[in-house]
Order: sequence, then structure tokens, then C-alpha cells
Amino acid sequence: MSKKSRHRRRQPRPNIQNRMLPPGQLSPALDAAASQAQIIGFGNGQCTEIPLDRYDQIDEIQRSHPYLWINVNGLKDVQLIEELGRRFQLHPLALEDVVNQHQLAKCEDYDQNIFFVSRMLNLEPHWEHEQLSMFIGANYIITLQEIPGDCFDSVRKRLRSGKGKLAQSAPDFLAYSLLDSLIDSYFPFLDRVADFLDSIEDQVAEGSTARTIESIHEVRNQLMVLRRAIRPLRDALGQLMRAPSHLMTEETKLFLRDCYDHAIQLLELLETYRELCADLREYHLSMISFRMNEVMKVLTVIATIFMPLSFIASLYGMNFDTAHPWNMPELKWPWGYPFALFLMVATAVAFLWFFWRRGWIFSDPTPSKREPL
Repeated sequence: MSKKSRHRRRQPRPNIQNRMLPPGQLSPALDAAASQAQIIGFGNGQCTEIPLDRYDQIDEIQRSHPYLWINVNGLKDVQLIEELGRRFQLHPLALEDVVNQHQLAKCEDYDQNIFFVSRMLNLEPHWEHEQLSMFIGANYIITLQEIPGDCFDSVRKRLRSGKGKLAQSAPDFLAYSLLDSLIDSYFPFLDRVADFLDSIEDQVAEGSTARTIESIHEVRNQLMVLRRAIRPLRDALGQLMRAPSHLMTEETKLFLRDCYDHAIQLLELLETYRELCADLREYHLSMISFRMNEVMKVLTVIATIFMPLSFIASLYGMNFDTAHPWNMPELKWPWGYPFALFLMVATAVAFLWFFWRRGWIFSDPTPSKREPL
């Protein structure tokens, strides 16, 4: 995982100002991005795509195409959001949830339309998540995002081609296609996480650093953020799939099962990688303890070898009077000094041989690299 992908995530902050306003009154967040809207008219194999500069363009596209997709990037223009709410009879409480950029995934049926909220993941230039709000009507679909950039380019390409089931289908199938692209966009990020965890495991095996445990905690926190986003998304998909609404056909609900299954797979992968993070943390601590034991073993061996050497050196350093034959006869012996050195070397070699026979030294301290059974 690159440094860019390890960038600190963009925190969704609740709009505290909206809490002090009457219900249904909109007030954008202070850091809300400027609004840019785009209209795509589709249906019957035809597609028209224009930027929304005037509100009467909505009527023009509706007259020439059976279905409409309006995508809004940035939530700063409250007038635009209110105009869309007036034209398509969007509930004021739903519009308030659109502006408040801290909603968890949910699905609400307002009869005239279905309001669906989810968290969308962006990987470039660094990973961050934003709120995606979606209104599904009988002949329209409206999506509102916090910032420009999304994972819907493949859907737009299929609409522009005028071929395939999507170009011939109603907005409910377009909603399924958008949700399918949104859920599939999580898998590349989890692939990056898997590769990054593999690299961390190699670092721990080769000699971890202080940065290693920090990287493990960063990945674990990212996985927890995704888990809090995907678990409600799974429940919202289940509600959308089972809700008796005239806006979602039975055929589209069958396709939504695929999204629901993918959401379950994402949750299982997240749980697996979270457990792997915990295992890597334990592995990291075990390797630190193992290497510390190796260091202590070497120091203990050195101290043990030098203990008899110090005894011999201190014995011959007592300098007793040589008048008596039992008082240091080696002091007048021509080979006394070489004898003392030889005795020290022999003692050290004997200790080394004993430690080696016991397997305490000169053994491979690294874990076995052989394949598991």
C-alpha cells in the first residue's frame, strides 16, 4: 500500500448548524464543495448527456427521453437541491439527510420515490469515503455526491453506447447498476489491503521496525471504517430488495440479490483481514520477544564464558610469596604465563563446545521457511 493510500481518511463531520434549524430546512456544511449538476436522458437505446445550466433543461430532456438521470457533485448550492426537491416531490426530511453528510446507509420509501443512502469509496488520489444519496422515481433517478469523482464511469459508458439491457431499462435497473458499481469499487481497495498485509508479514519475519506496528493499526482502523459503512449497506440492500414498492420490479429485485451477496462477501473479507491484523500484531510481538530472547541468550553465554576466565585471571593475580612451594609455583615457572593463557582458551573452548552440543548457540534463530503440511 502506497503512502498515498495510507493517507488519513476524510472524516465525515455532522453539520451541527442543521441541528439548530427547523426540520426540513437546509444548510450546507461549511466545507461543502461547489455544486455541479449533469443530466443524462436515456431509454429506448438513446442517450443525451448535458451539464445542467438552466432548470428548463430538465423539461427539455424529459420531453425527448422517457427516463432521466440527474447527478449532482457538491452540496453547496442549496437552491439547486431545493429546486430538484420541488420538481420531483422529494421529501424535505430526505433532502435534509442529503445535506447532512454523516448518514449511514439506509433505505426509505416515500411512495413517490425511494430514498437510498450509502457510503461511496474513492481511491484516487488517496482513499476516502463520501456520502452518496439516491432518489429512485418512476421515470427518474437523482444522485447527489459530496465531491466530484465517482465509480460510475462504466455505467455512463453503457448508457452512452445505447446497447445492452441498461440502455433499454427503467430507472430501477439503473439504480441496481449504480449500487453494483459502488459495491464492486470496494474490492480493489480490499485487494490493496491484502497485498499490504502480505508485505507487513514479510517485514515482521525479516525484522520489524517501529513503523510496522503503526501500519498494522492504520490498516485495522481503515477496515473498521469500512465495516461501519458496509454493514448498514447490507441491511439497506435487504430492505430495498424485500420492500413491496411499485418503483422496483421483481426482475430488478432478483438482480439486487447479487449486490446483497457481494455485500456479504465484503463483510466476510473485512472480518478475515481484521483477524489477520490481530494475528500480525501478535506475530510482531512474538518476534520481538523471540529476538530479545536471542540477545539475552548471547549475553548470557558471553557472561558465562567469562566467569571462569575472570576466576583464573584473579587467581593468578593474587601474587602470593613464592618462598613456600605451594604458594604459586607457576610464578617462577618459565611457561607460567602461556599456561594461564592456554588454560583460559581451553576453558572458553570447552564451554563453547558444551553450549553447542546443547543447541544453545550456533543454531539458526530464524523461523523455518518450509511449506506447511
